[in-house]
Amino acid sequence: MPHSLKFKVLPQTLAVCQLPRDAEIPNWAIEGEFFSITRTGDEVSIVCEEGRVPSEVKVERNFVALKLEGPFPFSMTGVLASFIEPLARHKVPVFAVATFDTDYVLINREDLDAAVEVLKGAGHQFLK
Repeated sequence: MPHSLKFKVLPQTLAVCQLPRDAEIPNWAIEGEFFSITRTGDEVSIVCEEGRVPSEVKVERNFVALKLEGPFPFSMTGVLASFIEPLARHKVPVFAVATFDTDYVLINREDLDAAVEVLKGAGHQFLK
């Protein structure tokens, strides 16, 4: 395996939302401990705390974030792949978010226990 990574589970329950590409960024999206916003020519995607999302928003709910303990230099290759590949083999869907220093892998809370076991079996270290 190219990388043995340390990871932990963030405490928040998260949601992944979609807004039209020309939407203003709403205040509810930028409040809370964890949020990520990506605008493209096609859409605005928002990851934020689930309890902040209004009912009329297109949303997928009940995610937890697995935080890979970085930082990882930009020249380091295969970090995210070494983490996601075992999950893919075990059919655990993921949604990845990256920052300058590290990566976060969002999974459905229902898959958390199985995902932790899969990742530990792949040589990654779970930090409680």
